[in-house]
Amino acid sequence: MAQVTAPVAPHGLDALYDPASVAVVGASDNPAKWGYWLASGALTGRTRRAVHLVNRRGGHLEGEPFLPDLASLPAPPEHVVVAVPPGQVRPVVAEGIAAGARCFTVITSGGASTDEERSLADLVTSNGARLLGPNCMGVVDTTTQLRLSWGDFPAGGLGLVSQSGNLALEIGRHLARAGQGFSRFVSLGNQRDIDAADALASLIAHEPTRAIAAYVEDFRDGRRLADVLAAAHAAAKPVLLLTVGRSAASGRAAASHTGALVSPYATVAAVCRDAGALLLDSAGELVDVAVHVMARDVRERRAPRGRPPVPVRRIAVIGDSGGQGALAADALAARGLDVPALSADTVASLGALLPSGAGTANPVDLAGAGEADLGTYARVAATALHSGDADAVVLTGYFGDYATAHPAQADRECEVAQALADASLASGRPLVVHTMARDTPALTVLRERGIPVYERVEQAATALAAAARLDTAAPPVRPARTRTAPAPTYELEDGGYESVRELLASYGLAFPVAEFVGDADAAVAAAQRTGFPLALKAMGLAHKTEAGGVALGIGDERALRSAFERMSAATGAARYAVEAMATPAYARELIVGVRRDAAFGPVVMVGAGGVTAELQADTALALAPLTPARARALLAELRHAPLLTGWRGAPGVHLEAAAAAVCAVALAAADHPELTDLEVNPLLVHPGGAIALDAHGVRGS
Repeated sequence: MAQVTAPVAPHGLDALYDPASVAVVGASDNPAKWGYWLASGALTGRTRRAVHLVNRRGGHLEGEPFLPDLASLPAPPEHVVVAVPPGQVRPVVAEGIAAGARCFTVITSGGASTDEERSLADLVTSNGARLLGPNCMGVVDTTTQLRLSWGDFPAGGLGLVSQSGNLALEIGRHLARAGQGFSRFVSLGNQRDIDAADALASLIAHEPTRAIAAYVEDFRDGRRLADVLAAAHAAAKPVLLLTVGRSAASGRAAASHTGALVSPYATVAAVCRDAGALLLDSAGELVDVAVHVMARDVRERRAPRGRPPVPVRRIAVIGDSGGQGALAADALAARGLDVPALSADTVASLGALLPSGAGTANPVDLAGAGEADLGTYARVAATALHSGDADAVVLTGYFGDYATAHPAQADRECEVAQALADASLASGRPLVVHTMARDTPALTVLRERGIPVYERVEQAATALAAAARLDTAAPPVRPARTRTAPAPTYELEDGGYESVRELLASYGLAFPVAEFVGDADAAVAAAQRTGFPLALKAMGLAHKTEAGGVALGIGDERALRSAFERMSAATGAARYAVEAMATPAYARELIVGVRRDAAFGPVVMVGAGGVTAELQADTALALAPLTPARARALLAELRHAPLLTGWRGAPGVHLEAAAAAVCAVALAAADHPELTDLEVNPLLVHPGGAIALDAHGVRGS
C-alpha cells in the first residue's frame, strides 16, 4: 500500500483567515446590498484587526468613514474584499496589488469570460498574492473574528468548504438548531486560484476545526484532492462530503460498457472510500453526522489518556415506550447496525431497575419508570453502557422535555443529564439521545458534555451508522505505480480488439491463440493452425454479440465458412479474428474497464462481466493504477464475490491471477493517456488463471 503523506499546507492562506487588516471595496450603508453585509461583518473584527471601508461616493457605517480608494488607506491592506460591478473588478485588484495586498476575496464575477477570470488570477498569483473566487460568497473564521460574507454563521467546530453559498446557510441553520456551528467557512466560487483542495488542506492543521465538511461540484485536480482527503483521515479529522451527479449521466452511450458503469458520482464515492472520507446525501444528513462526530470528539478529549474509542456496531435501545423503542431498533437495523439481544445478566440487572413486565431484552422499555423517577434514565443507561453487550446506547422518547411542562423539574433533569454524560464518559461508549424536546436546559447540558441530541430517531440512526463507517474505514490508499521499466510503445490504430489485444499482451495479460483475417479462405487457413473448436469475431464493433459479430464453438471448416458468410452479411466487417476457444472449468466472467475522468484521471472498474454487465451493475471502482492487494480488495467488494471464492462446492478462481489482470489493464490505461476508455469484457477467471476473451479501447479526440 502506498504511503499517505500530508499535503503541503497552501501558502498565503494566513492572510485569508486572519489578516492584520481588511479593506472592503464596495462597502455600503444600505442593508439591502452585499456591500453592507460585508462591511458590517468586517467591522465585527475591528478589535482584532484594522478594518477599512472603501466607496468612492463617500459615507460611513458604524462610525467608520468610507474612503474613496485603496490609495487613500493609512496603511497597506493585507486582505481586500472586492464587491464592485464586474467591469471594476480588475482595476480594483490591480490597485490592491500596487498597495501590497496579499489576499483578495472577489465576491462579484471577475469578467465576462473564463479567459478574463484566468487573467485576473494570473495578475494576483504572479504578484505572490492569493485569490478566493471570483463569484464567491466570501470567507468566515469564527476563531479569528473574521466575517466577510452575507448571512449568519454560528460558531462551533465544523469547517465548511462549499461551492454553494445558500447550501452553507442551510447547513448553518441546521447546526444552530443542534447547538453547533462553524470554525471556518470558505465559499469557493469559480476556484481560479484557491480551490477545494487548498481550503480543505488548510483545515487539517486548524485545531479548532474538529470535523470538515465540503460541497464540491468541480473537483479540478481530483488526485490532489484525494491526497488531501487521505491526509485528513490520517490526522483524525473526519471529512463529510456532498456532491451531485447520482443520476446516470446522459449522452454517454459510450462504445463500451465501461462508459455506462463508471459515472462521475461513482468515481467520487470510490475516492472517498479509499481516502477514508464519507460521501453523504443531503445537507441534513451531513449535519446529523457532523453533530455526532464532533460530540464524540468532545468526549474523547475528556476521556482518560490512552483509552481507544470503541468501534460501534452493536446498539442498545432504551425507549420511553415500546413503540418508540421498536421503531428506533428498525431504523438502526435498516442502516446496517446490530440491535442484539442482551445477556441474561444484563436483563436481570435492568429488571431490577424497572417495573414488572417492562421489556428488558433490547429494545428496553422503561414503561413509565423515567416519569416516575428521572434518575431511572441514568441508571438504566449506565447499566446498558457498562454491560459489554453494546457498543453504544440510543435513548429515545421524552427525556429533556419534563421541564417544559413542569419547570420545577428543570434542575433535576439537568442533574440526570449530567449523570447520563458521566455514564457515557466512564464507559467509553457513546450515548445518543432522540427526544421530542427542543432547546431545554437538560439538552444544553447533554450537548455541552458531548452527547448528541436529535429530533428524529432516523437522524440518530444515520449518524451512528455513518460514524461506524468512519471507524471501520481502512487506512487511506493512494494509487501507486507498479511499473519500473518504461511503458511499452505501440500504435493504437482503431481501438479495436486486434490492436488493444497487442497492447494488453505487452502488459502480461493472457489471450487465446488467434489470427486476424479478411476473408473466408484465410479464416479456414488460420483455423488449421489454431485448431477446432474455435471462435469467429467480427472486428470494428463495440458490442459484437448484439450485432451478430460473434460465433462460438465452431467445430469444423464447413461450420466456419457458414458462420463467416452469416457474419459478413450481418456486420459488413472488413477483418475477423479466428481464435481458439477457452473453456476452463468453473470459470466466471468479469469486466475490467478504465475510464479517464476529467478530474481524477484513469478510474478502474471491475465487475460481473459478459453481455449482462450493465444489467447486473455489480461493480467496484478505484483510481488507477493500483496494487495487487487493492485489486483483490475490489474483487472482494463485488456482490458476486462468493462465486469467485467458491460457491456450493465449486472451487474458487485464481484470485492472484485475476488481480494481476486487473492491475495490467489499469496500468496500461495509466501509461497511455490518449485512451479515454480501455476495457476487457469478458475476462474469464478460473481456478487455473485468467484469460481475456475480448478487449476494446477508445481514443480521445
